[in-house]
Amino acid sequence: MLSGGCLCGAVHYEVDGELRHITHCHCSMCRKVHGAAFATYASLARRRLRLVQGEEALRSYRSSERVTRQFCGTCGSHLFFVSDEFPDAIAVTLGTLDSDPGGRPSAHIHTANRAPWYEIADGLPQHVDRLP
Repeated sequence: MLSGGCLCGAVHYEVDGELRHITHCHCSMCRKVHGAAFATYASLARRRLRLVQGEEALRSYRSSERVTRQFCGTCGSHLFFVSDEFPDAIAVTLGTLDSDPGGRPSAHIHTANRAPWYEIADGLPQHVDRLP
């Protein structure tokens, strides 16, 4: 069982099993919400995620027509990403985990939106599709 949560401790969650579908997203929305060159997510079945504490602290933001991002309303930590296209899935931000997720990133996605000041040099596959 993996666990994680927000910066202030208001929200805690658990994930059943290791995380495997891990990517670095370079879209402009992920860069802005994280304030970094990219955001790292693991996608998993919703049934594997359990909110242990802080449901009342979670806030949602519809960042695009099909995507909702969830974050702690107290400290602002970005925790989850859900897409209308995959209603049974949820993405967890790896930076909010308390321990090693088990898996490792397998690719960079939306690299057409890559921050111009960041050079991808780790040898992982790069998917160039562009988002707004």
